[in-house]
Amino acid sequence: MKTSHYLTWLATPLLTFSAMNVQAADIRVGFGLDALTLDPGNHRSRETETIVRNMYDGLLTRDAKMKVVPELVSSWKQIDPTNYEFKLKQGVKFHSGDEMTSEDIKFTFDRIIKKDMIDGKSSPRAGLLGPLKDVTAVDKYTVRFTLSAPWAILPSMLPFQEVVSKSFVQKVGDKAMATQVNGTGPFKLVDWRRGDSITMERFAGYYGGSAEIPPVGPAKADRVIFKIIPENASRVAALLAGDVDIATELPVHMMKQIESSKNSVVMKVRGTRSFFVSLNNTKPPFNNPLVRQAANHAIDKKLLISRIMQNTATPINGVLSPDAFGFDASLKTYDYNLAQAKQLLTQAGYPNGIDVTLDVEGSFAETAQAIGSLLTKAGIRTKVVVGEGTVLRTKWLQDKNKTGDMWYTSWGNGSLDPEDIFAPTLKTSDRGNSAGYSSGVVDGLLSAASIETDAAKRADLFVKAQKQVNADAPWIFLWVPEDVYGVSKRLKGWQPSADSRVNLHRAYIQ
Repeated sequence: MKTSHYLTWLATPLLTFSAMNVQAADIRVGFGLDALTLDPGNHRSRETETIVRNMYDGLLTRDAKMKVVPELVSSWKQIDPTNYEFKLKQGVKFHSGDEMTSEDIKFTFDRIIKKDMIDGKSSPRAGLLGPLKDVTAVDKYTVRFTLSAPWAILPSMLPFQEVVSKSFVQKVGDKAMATQVNGTGPFKLVDWRRGDSITMERFAGYYGGSAEIPPVGPAKADRVIFKIIPENASRVAALLAGDVDIATELPVHMMKQIESSKNSVVMKVRGTRSFFVSLNNTKPPFNNPLVRQAANHAIDKKLLISRIMQNTATPINGVLSPDAFGFDASLKTYDYNLAQAKQLLTQAGYPNGIDVTLDVEGSFAETAQAIGSLLTKAGIRTKVVVGEGTVLRTKWLQDKNKTGDMWYTSWGNGSLDPEDIFAPTLKTSDRGNSAGYSSGVVDGLLSAASIETDAAKRADLFVKAQKQVNADAPWIFLWVPEDVYGVSKRLKGWQPSADSRVNLHRAYIQ
């Protein structure tokens, strides 16, 4: 039997927490994946950003209700459709003691949006800033962002970008940024043992964080340790043993273990990732909307959410999470109805049903098998094929001629703005349009929404687009899962966030 990563770690004296001089005030997080880099401008990893965001702050951030609020800025305004102005807080210090100024902001964003700025390569985060063309240091504490075209989503995307020190990057070089940290965040780096742990300590000179997320001030914990424990069972074991205070990505079938514990609790928050089965709209049988509608009526979402997900997901009838801007709660519900599904298949010219395949990554095979079983009962005879993630993404997102029938997949929407998920997945030929869906009506609505600055008008455009997609049914619409955590009862001042951040600025051990 293979020894778990966690048990191996316990058996190695040099890597025990006592050997690392962990104090009672330390917060320890059992985390599934290590950071890819500590350079905030050179990755596209949610897990990396979670770690980095405890050491770096951004111009804007989000409060507990996912509202965008100032962090490193005191205020901001939109001057016209393509220009935004930001007033920086004065006296903000980097961990080095240097003051943050507008030159650091310009350098940070130039490094992302301009080509070949990071060790001769372009930042993988450039796409997150859309048409941002230029950043100008107006004066020491004022910066102006200029877009090449109106883009209403800009403020919603800025919480994903952390500010670096211009002088520090120029001093140590881009390669060193992968392992060295000089941020403005509440914690500073102590040690990174790749594959094992990342240790941070309180930054005494911290400016305090967002004034709209009290309490403001230095971090309450002396140190924070992200302990890398890939195996689910090992993270739970570490939590129950009192060796970590937060266990991330808690499998739903392990919730009862935590709930029956005297020392830990389960915490949940609705996430921002929409799950769906992408249907190949470019070839038979799913080029027929009646067949796509039949597939939606074949799925008993309430049963799947109850049995497989233990009621930790919210069903959806379209693209968006109920928490997203412009969400339309009045969309038609595709109720579970086998008779109607079979009738729609007959109307589409398939009275004897159809034979199809459903692609899925191994980690979701159980769910895909359950979906396939339900589809088969409706006459959509489904063979589930488990594939490797990279291969499936190439097959469904990069190959021009789509050969598959169905793909169980998802798309994240950390900004909770429709453009962040709607345009890439359903606009004709966009980067995430795995279904090959194409609608002139939807394309026009999304293009109009992208440049509309009036919030009410913009929401209305997204509502109309949702109704069209709901009727066309390019996907089998499924659910938005909750993020589930196991948390020590000793930990105070922390709640899970819908954007998956583990923000420990205000957390402490009691």
